[in-house]
Amino acid sequence: VMFAGLAKGTTVIDGFLPSEDCLCTVAAMEALGAKVAPLETIEGIGMVKLEVTGTGRQLKEPNSFIECGNSGTTMRLLSGILAGQPFKTELRGDESLSRRPMKRIADPLGEMGAKIERQGPKICAPLHITGTELQPITYTLPVASAQVKSAVLLAGMFAPGKTTVIEPVTTRNHTESLMTHFAVKWLRNGAAISVYRNQEPQAQ
Repeated sequence: VMFAGLAKGTTVIDGFLPSEDCLCTVAAMEALGAKVAPLETIEGIGMVKLEVTGTGRQLKEPNSFIECGNSGTTMRLLSGILAGQPFKTELRGDESLSRRPMKRIADPLGEMGAKIERQGPKICAPLHITGTELQPITYTLPVASAQVKSAVLLAGMFAPGKTTVIEPVTTRNHTESLMTHFAVKWLRNGAAISVYRNQEPQAQ
């Protein structure tokens, strides 16, 4: 849904999981300008097929804060996208998510130039993200994390040049698979994964 919301054109997603986490992401991308329409709904389950008309990377400033519920994936990956936008965004979570530390994403995104205000010594939500013209970095993950890797790679799509993440241990490659699917150029060289700037995902 995030890649489809960034893409130019309309993407059809089949086999969608209408869990609270995924629905938080749908609502977030709608708040940022994407249009989402259900194509198939199963009674008692919810929508399992939908189409997303993307923004062509031209996200709009949301009218209010974005609610991430209990989804750490939503908050961490969206932070990467929002770090490169020309507006401010507030990301909130439920009581549980608001206790989970966000330093692992705040550090590399801060190195890229984003301003992320967060709460308390554990660096927790709500997060206030002031997007900016990002700078590319080469970042070695202190701890293997697919979510942190993905946040940096998504931010790298809005930074000039090449942004690289080096993994201490190979993590889940869902983001890399989706970049390939949406025609976003990226490169793996050993433990290093790189993405290049000014890439507009193509609707599928």
